[in-house]
Amino acid sequence: MAISRLKRRIETGEFAPGHRLPPEAVLAGELELSRPSLREAVRALAMAGVLDVRRGDGTFVTDLRPERLLSAIGSFLDLAQDTALDEMLECRKVLEPGATALAATRMDEAALDALLERIERMRTLQDPGELVREDLAFHRDIVASTGNRTLESLVSSVSNRTARARIWRALVKSDVLAWTHQQHMDIYTALRARDSLGAFAAASRHVSDVENWVRARLDAVRDGTEGPGTDVPGAAEGAGAAGAPADGP
Repeated sequence: MAISRLKRRIETGEFAPGHRLPPEAVLAGELELSRPSLREAVRALAMAGVLDVRRGDGTFVTDLRPERLLSAIGSFLDLAQDTALDEMLECRKVLEPGATALAATRMDEAALDALLERIERMRTLQDPGELVREDLAFHRDIVASTGNRTLESLVSSVSNRTARARIWRALVKSDVLAWTHQQHMDIYTALRARDSLGAFAAASRHVSDVENWVRARLDAVRDGTEGPGTDVPGAAEGAGAAGAPADGP
């Protein structure tokens, strides 16, 4: 109730982006809320990226840009346990192919040339951490070319949180470089041809192969059949740490 009343004032434009909210006592009276209820509503909307609480200065409505609002999703995802990794990969499978298909209709020649340069640079890499960073940038560049900032933020929130699993795969799978290069080239070829369906299919194959590999390894770890020297995602902190889990890019 408290959140709905406050949110309604923002949605109607009464509290516009950049607007400082009235003092707590005044606002509580206007909304016919108790001050504790109002505080809870403000806290919830601040966590969602709608309000910005500045200590000593007041509470302001944010600029409400998609990337700011969706960063809250990333904050919640950061709290997710590694058992949710398979769900993250599933989200990636839903989001990335569609974004890649859209990019096929919007990516300009300069962006395509830069993408090819990135693929060729990835061919020379051996360090799993570097490979994953370039892979994340490869997919980020594709989604950015759609011009849809909301979609870009959503994909980034999911993809960045599967990075540890990607490093795991790169450490374990010996042919990861050849595998990655070929699938990235398939995506690039479809993008260069402005083939939305082909781009969707290539991205789907790429993400699905990663998902299937990781799911199989997670199942093996849970069943106790995974070989020695392999760990589940999350066992080591930070990309590129020795023994860090990793799924292929």
